[in-house]
Amino acid sequence: MTPEIMIVMAVLVVAILMFIFEWVRVDVVGIIMMVILPLLGLVTPKEAISGLSSNAVVSIIAVIIIGAGLDKTGAMNSLARVILKFAGKSESRIITLISSTVAFISSFMQNIGAAALFMPAARRIGRQTGIPVSRILIPMGYCAIIGGCITLIGSSPLILLNDVMKITDPNIEPFGLFAVTPIGVALTIAALIYFILLGRFVLPSGQGEETSGPMSVILQNTYRDMGTLFELHVPENFSGPKTLEELSIRPHYFTTVVAVSQNTHKQKFYYPKMETEITAGDDIAVVGSREFVEKMAGNFGWELREDLSSFAEDLSPNNAGIIEGIITPRSELAHKTMKDFEFRKRYQVNPLAIFRGNKVFVAGMSDIVMQPGDALLLQGRWERFHVLKDKPDLVFTEEVQGEIIRTEKVKIAVGCLCLSLVMILFFNVQLSIALLAGALGMILTRVMTVDEAYNSVDWMTVFLLGGLIPLGIAFEKTGAAAFIANSIMDAIGTVSPIVLLTVIGLLTSFFTLVASNVGATVLMVPLAMKMAITAGADPRMAALVVGVACSNTFVLPTHQVNALIMRPGGYKTIDYFRAGTGMTILYMIVMMAMLYFFYGI
Repeated sequence: MTPEIMIVMAVLVVAILMFIFEWVRVDVVGIIMMVILPLLGLVTPKEAISGLSSNAVVSIIAVIIIGAGLDKTGAMNSLARVILKFAGKSESRIITLISSTVAFISSFMQNIGAAALFMPAARRIGRQTGIPVSRILIPMGYCAIIGGCITLIGSSPLILLNDVMKITDPNIEPFGLFAVTPIGVALTIAALIYFILLGRFVLPSGQGEETSGPMSVILQNTYRDMGTLFELHVPENFSGPKTLEELSIRPHYFTTVVAVSQNTHKQKFYYPKMETEITAGDDIAVVGSREFVEKMAGNFGWELREDLSSFAEDLSPNNAGIIEGIITPRSELAHKTMKDFEFRKRYQVNPLAIFRGNKVFVAGMSDIVMQPGDALLLQGRWERFHVLKDKPDLVFTEEVQGEIIRTEKVKIAVGCLCLSLVMILFFNVQLSIALLAGALGMILTRVMTVDEAYNSVDWMTVFLLGGLIPLGIAFEKTGAAAFIANSIMDAIGTVSPIVLLTVIGLLTSFFTLVASNVGATVLMVPLAMKMAITAGADPRMAALVVGVACSNTFVLPTHQVNALIMRPGGYKTIDYFRAGTGMTILYMIVMMAMLYFFYGI
């Protein structure tokens, strides 16, 4: 063992300890690696920062921009709608549908790309169903990694496999596109069963993005008696039509009608006015306390639904919510009543209450003269609040959620994605260049602005991966990886082919955790083939084990996909260890079983 090997092993141990105990944030660990490795002479300064310009990191930046563009045009809304149509609010069905879809996408494009493209839809589904996104993203991420093993173009190690094999043996028969498919499909099915049966024990809960109702916790403390969002159905025997003014819902039940679905005419109104008519068969969304809403439903003979149905998507936290706005001294609303101002018609949102001094007014709001400094509790679709925040009339006390969806650009956004895929699959364009072309297309066609593109990138992920790549270079350059491999082979001696392949799989899995999967492939394929020839085993199968085992990276956030979902899921290293330990063992068992039964090992 040379001094260089001892130093790089010490650096590796320190990096792992920083991941486990979280002394600093994970992206800071990456920056530390970029600084300390060249100072110790383990890599050159150029190699230390080479990760930031690597094919993998540039591809991640580009694909995140493409995913953000698809989200801004509503494409991910449509995808989420399809999944929810079949899965409902069942956590196991949602995880199964999302994870299997991502695994399929990963089979024909790089797994990091599939995960990044699908993550906005997964986050939307989590917010809409109330399921913590932390319970969705780990299964999705793991299946994205595994899905890369379904074909030979789904992951970097398998893309490199035939080329590296040829270096070792120029006459060896290369693998076909679907040679690995039985293993990949079996691993995907095993992963889905693992999370369905054991998800409640291994997945974190209540972490990640906040999944709240239509009103934030701060506003709930101020407007304690406002209640929440309910949906009612008007039965066929309703003696209508009647206008909202005739029904007098607000003064009698302190409840506000915020949306009306006139199913007969197939129309929806998201800021209904007093003259809006309610007829038999309509659905109505209201904001109020359960006590008053139940009393109103009983008096009118309406059906109070347990969950939103007609408005499940329209008024979900993704698309609508409740926010507080303060009337400014320059507001056109100041010194006028809402009735005179035609508040709903002009602002296209619903006033729920007025907060003045220490009093909250719900009934009779239309006739109250507004004063600068009054707080208005408003409900509406986020796109309307984004328009209002740029006007001088109201100052919102919280950040406006959601965004303006550019549905007219959805075909262009999907076209940019298809352009990248065509360049990758049919014209053999390098992954990063093809994805950058798609991202550039999003900007040039004004699907999103360049500032929006910059803001969409998760720079924590970029610096984490940028720092891990030079660590992998140092691990290979100093001979530390080869030293460990040779030491293990000397220790196990002569063994049967299946035992040898199991050892190769375990060794490759370890290298992939602490170094890049590409580096592990380049190092392990020649070594594994030579070991197989010595033991009388098939060198092609040994190389295939290396290619597949390079995706067995679940217990640390070192894989690109694991790093990508870390912040959106609110994960800590221990979460990966808890969920990934069982997955790692299952991965090895299924991989070796498939090799034994389907490949004649």
